Amino acid sequence: MKSIFRQILSLFVFSLLYSTAAAQVNTDQVMRVGQNALYFEDYLLSIQYFNQAIQAKPYLATPYFYRSIAKLNLEDYVGAEADASKALELNPYLSDAWEVRGVARQNLGYNRHAIEDYAQALKLLPRNRQLLFNKALALNDLKEYDAASEVFAELIKYYPGYENSYLGRAHIALERRDTVAALADIDKALQINDKAVNGYIMRAGISMDSEGDYESALADIDKAIKLMPRNAGLYINRAYLRYRLDSYTGAMSDYDYALTIDPLNYVALFNRGLLLMEVSANDLALEDFNRVLELEPDEYRALYNRAVLHRAKGNYKEAAADITRVAEHYPDFPGAFYLRGAIYRDEGQLAKAEADFKKADRLSKSLTPEIAAKYERELAAPSPEADTDITADSQSAKKGNVADDKPGQPDKSEVSRRFARLLTVDNNVDFREEYNNSAIRGRVQDHNTAVETEPMMMLSFYSSPSELRRNTYYIREVDDLNATRMLRFALVVTNAVPSMNEDDAARHFNSIAYYNSYLATHTGRPVDYIGRALDYITVRDYISAERDADKAAAIAPDLALAYMIRAQARYSRYLLDKADGGNRRSSQSLRGSGDTPAAGADAMARLASSRSALAEILADYDKLIELSPRMAIAHFNKGCIYLEMESYDQAAAEFAKAIELKPDFGEAYYNRGYIELLGGHRDTGIADLSKAGELGIARAYNLIKRMAF
Repeated sequence: MKSIFRQILSLFVFSLLYSTAAAQVNTDQVMRVGQNALYFEDYLLSIQYFNQAIQAKPYLATPYFYRSIAKLNLEDYVGAEADASKALELNPYLSDAWEVRGVARQNLGYNRHAIEDYAQALKLLPRNRQLLFNKALALNDLKEYDAASEVFAELIKYYPGYENSYLGRAHIALERRDTVAALADIDKALQINDKAVNGYIMRAGISMDSEGDYESALADIDKAIKLMPRNAGLYINRAYLRYRLDSYTGAMSDYDYALTIDPLNYVALFNRGLLLMEVSANDLALEDFNRVLELEPDEYRALYNRAVLHRAKGNYKEAAADITRVAEHYPDFPGAFYLRGAIYRDEGQLAKAEADFKKADRLSKSLTPEIAAKYERELAAPSPEADTDITADSQSAKKGNVADDKPGQPDKSEVSRRFARLLTVDNNVDFREEYNNSAIRGRVQDHNTAVETEPMMMLSFYSSPSELRRNTYYIREVDDLNATRMLRFALVVTNAVPSMNEDDAARHFNSIAYYNSYLATHTGRPVDYIGRALDYITVRDYISAERDADKAAAIAPDLALAYMIRAQARYSRYLLDKADGGNRRSSQSLRGSGDTPAAGADAMARLASSRSALAEILADYDKLIELSPRMAIAHFNKGCIYLEMESYDQAAAEFAKAIELKPDFGEAYYNRGYIELLGGHRDTGIADLSKAGELGIARAYNLIKRMAF
């Protein structure tokens, strides 16, 4: 959980705009429009305007500076630091640029460097409130509490009505376990500003953790929620408090609402799963733990509890697999071996059960307080405190007796221990001044989007509008073909093809009929087969499209677009076949026949067919590259095929080639960044994602934010 300060700069007064005398009015106009977009929090759009200014006049500092602000608001701290550094290289007297870079570095964890930047800015603006505040927070993050306290005292002296200074000092007091001093500063902050949401959050934490006063904590969290009604973490914490106050219905409703705000919040899913277990809604609980493990595959608390649920349902194979993973990760944890022993016993594997019970018994007797505390922290599971229970049950197993518990149904003391470790959310109290906006607006990193790669580029007659105008994807052959006006519709290059409505489909069926009539009485030209192939693709008849592309290539073997269109038709058909195969597998599973020899043979046949189809598509792109070696899109699409094949090194190489040929290829940066993250190369991956976001790929910022945690 990040404890560093997440500063979202209030937008700067645009005085710097007029400090740069520009020879061209266009640059000034572009900058003004970009700043307007920045002011209205349309960060993606503003970046595109600042890109234009940088391209026109790369020697100006201000476009880099303003672009760094936009990236900072998008939580692209790597990109913000780079742009602020460039601005300072061009103009070291930009005090605001020192601040932006400091904030970016602070969020990246480079607190010492951030303090150096703030010091530079303070030379120019020695009493600047925000600079002093950020410096104090950086010192606090470095645990230099005395120095941080001095800066907070300086702030209070200069700005006695600034509530965040008191909240910052209260945080230091809490670090020093001085709750009396902390509460005094929090109360002072709330006297100054009764809408200081972080004051209520901090006070609730003190009531909950230090005093066990859940009712007071609940009252403060209620106030925080009124001020921040779209913060999922607050609802999660209120659910915890409601649970502690025996309001199960209230807790469940809070988890449900938290998940409407943030469907990917695994803490809410995990806690709701535990609560559902307690009320014996095991099927629903299992769904929640399955979802948690989709989001966090190594979440061992979820694995433990899923094992309990599988045991309750008699799914012993699945239960044993889950708890074995827990035991492998925590080889000194007696509870894992005890549960696995119980699973083996229920299954009738008494020798394995006895071995695990004995091991659990040995581990429980040798358990140190330090290891016990570790498991208390890390596993929401029956705790090692239950040593006598483990020993007793193991002795029962030795004697061949049947235990009194029902499989998978924990007793009340076990449930109590488990729920004492319900997860709460560290709200990352940062004492920053919040925007009053009720909507996310331009903070696209806060949108819940699926983590997936950018799809292949295609030839189409249609393209879905994007949230911003991206760079064009020029293919000389496409422009030449459009210029002839021999096609019935103009072609575009896109990776966002919309679904067809009835009128669109009718136009293309009529076009196919036209080509059919013409080709019945005339010798076919390559352009005729290409045109009809594209109509077939539009109406989703990929087999016919492939045949027409074959005919075009046979007539004109050097016609590059014929191979591109054929690859496109083949890939679309591959995706349909893949989806159909998945549906068949699901159906077989539902019928209970998925593990039959016939099903296995069918799966192998589909795998061989898929590999063959992808090999044919790669061959088409190889031919396309041979005929048009400067076509960046061909390399990008080839990389997408390698991604589909999970050949990540080859995919990355193709994306790199696409970037070499087209340095502003945002989709290629995004996909290469995705591969880097898959390989565990976080720094290079985020650098590529930052560049992708700069080039208009909005989902890059969402992925950057996810990787920050």
